[in-house]
Amino acid sequence: MALSVSEAAAQRRQLVPFAALSATYFAHIGFFNPYLPLWLKDLGLPIVVISLLTSVQSFTRVFAPYAWGALSDHTGERVRLLRISAAVALLSSAGLWFNGGAWWIGIVLLVLFTHTSSMMSLTEAAMAHLVAGDWGRYGRIRLWGSAGFMLTVFAAGAWFERHGMKDFPAWTAVTLGGVLLCTWWLPDVREKHAHADVVKEPIGPVLRQPVVRWFFASLLFHVMAHFSIYGFLSLYLDSLGYSKAMIGTLWAVSVLVEIAWFFAQGRLIGALSMTRWLVVCGAATVARMALTGGLGDWLLALFVAQVLHALTFASHHTACIAMVSHHFPGRLRGRGQALFTVIGYGCGGVAGVLAGGAVVSRFGFELMYGAAMVLALLGTLCAWRTHRLEHA
Repeated sequence: MALSVSEAAAQRRQLVPFAALSATYFAHIGFFNPYLPLWLKDLGLPIVVISLLTSVQSFTRVFAPYAWGALSDHTGERVRLLRISAAVALLSSAGLWFNGGAWWIGIVLLVLFTHTSSMMSLTEAAMAHLVAGDWGRYGRIRLWGSAGFMLTVFAAGAWFERHGMKDFPAWTAVTLGGVLLCTWWLPDVREKHAHADVVKEPIGPVLRQPVVRWFFASLLFHVMAHFSIYGFLSLYLDSLGYSKAMIGTLWAVSVLVEIAWFFAQGRLIGALSMTRWLVVCGAATVARMALTGGLGDWLLALFVAQVLHALTFASHHTACIAMVSHHFPGRLRGRGQALFTVIGYGCGGVAGVLAGGAVVSRFGFELMYGAAMVLALLGTLCAWRTHRLEHA
């Protein structure tokens, strides 16, 4: 049944706070993820220790999103859980002001990431019924996150270029403060409580479906390949002599095309099935890794590689969310979104960053990007198998 004009307007008003949360959350990510390795390097830590510390985020994604997702499925209190996560993350970030060595930083990052790593899966689950499969509407919300990322990656790059990395903890506190404020703006969306007399929806039968297993395999390899970007691109560019401002610019290019995709995806996403999009995105990732690792001294090649982010991340993310929404409906939604984060950004992230750090320390960045290209190819093959099974 079509919504009335007043109902549609009310629904749009409910989505505005979600757009604001996306903007502030990714504004935090936009400075934190690209510049965390450079801050750690500025503290005098070696590359192996830096890779271990940056992998803490991925490690928390192995357990935290599913735990938060299961709790939100059981209680229906997704927004309240978001507020708690944001508050604890802000409090824990105060530990970054104290230089207690690698172990201290690791503990602080563990607490912080345990509470931020599940925020997007909780947000996606909380607003799922408001988006209701309208990927144009979803894209218009998500593009605000890309805009927030671009703002801070530019601003932080210019700031750190001029003032050095000493203000990294202050940037963390300010951006997480913005996230906390936006969680209190969210509509207090509650879902019906899962009472004890209601049979809990089992997730096992869904996970036993071959198409779901192949989808998660493609996700694992795809994201594992991308951690050569997320974990090491800034260090790689720094080693090639690029300034922090140029590093920020290259990150911003990827976000600009991401914004363009999310703005236009309502018209574009229907051109292919979601599984075929996964195949296209995988092929683009192979090309991106080859360009980044093989032609890093050529600035134009790096710009082209970053432009491919529109496919390798933005359209891939939308296709994955659509697949999860399709195969994990209703009471399975929170756990499905959590599994997406755990398998891709948790298991894939830990393996990608740790293996990448080991390869870089022994063989250099170029070989690491070669390995990432192979992982991307494996992800593409798994995506092709997913497509064949989905349309058999």
